[in-house]
Amino acid sequence: MRVMVLVKATHDSETEEAPVSSAELLEAMERYNNQLADAGIMLAGDGLKPLRFGKRVAFDGSGRTVIDGPFAETKELVAGY
Repeated sequence: MRVMVLVKATHDSETEEAPVSSAELLEAMERYNNQLADAGIMLAGDGLKPLRFGKRVAFDGSGRTVIDGPFAETKELVAGY
């Protein structure tokens, strides 16, 4: 079975602040992620860039338009996977 966990963006993820303030908790998360990777369950776990680096691609028939961010609507942003 494969799953994909999406992490919703927060104020902290948009300002690129560390998601965890405790070194102990960060170490525990790293150990857990390593266990998942060693078991072959976790293939990737990357964070995504903040909204200000975002791009949107608009499709119109065979035409493509790239629109630079940031974008006003942020309630459904993905911060990582």
